[in-house]
Amino acid sequence: MAFYNKKGTNLKKDLTETTVKHVISAEKLPGFRQENKAQYVNRMFTQIAPTYDRVNRLMTFGLDQGWRKTVVAEARLKAGERALDVATGTGDIALALAHQVGSRGKVVGSDFCLEMMLPGPAKAAKAGVGGIVQFMAADAMRLPFASNSFEAVTTGFAMRNVTDIERAFSEMCRVVKPGGRVVCLEVARPRWAIIRWGHQLYFNRIVPMLGRLISGHGEAYTYLPESARNFPPPEELKRIMERAGLTQVSYRLYGLGAAAIHLGVKPSTPGRRDF
Repeated sequence: MAFYNKKGTNLKKDLTETTVKHVISAEKLPGFRQENKAQYVNRMFTQIAPTYDRVNRLMTFGLDQGWRKTVVAEARLKAGERALDVATGTGDIALALAHQVGSRGKVVGSDFCLEMMLPGPAKAAKAGVGGIVQFMAADAMRLPFASNSFEAVTTGFAMRNVTDIERAFSEMCRVVKPGGRVVCLEVARPRWAIIRWGHQLYFNRIVPMLGRLISGHGEAYTYLPESARNFPPPEELKRIMERAGLTQVSYRLYGLGAAAIHLGVKPSTPGRRDF
């Protein structure tokens, strides 16, 4: 399966040719049109891709950048190692990982939405890591990599968008090397009632309006609070990661509980639980 070329030429054509066939589930997204969730999510991200970074910065008051830096730090990569960023989007985490592994390392950013990755090569070149990061079209639930390929696997704000969360984590566990880390950044619901009320008001009312003004696609940003409400809370997500085969799973809350970073480790021996 081909990677992007470094110059970023014919990117959409390259990606279309390398797209992994998506696994289609019968699951429907509550509150939206009766269409397949994977198709809906792909269409939605295609629409908002050009303004995704700008809306994200505004929507989180820039906090998402710090959270992504924490994800990279938790991956604990060394120079010369290999990393995978699943559902990489425009490549922010992948680029930060590339700075960790250096010129002797390699980072792959994968996503099933082609348009989301189009800015990636230019961003990588500007950041001076164009020769380290490669972007690839792939489904999180069917990763086209051999087992034990990477020292770390990361993902940011992506698990809400897959149709089978446990399967996606199982794939991440499969492709990471024994002893390697899987780090996940996702939205969460604040535990304290007053903060939760403010959080819900902001994401139900302000975020869709902000998204509509900047991207012209308010429906896409109505999806955010809807998907957050239907996403497993941090403790349940921890159990899902454990069922997927990861051990030493832990998490920390950020942004007054609005986001969570989960960390899991692949056992060094199959079937062994490294506590």
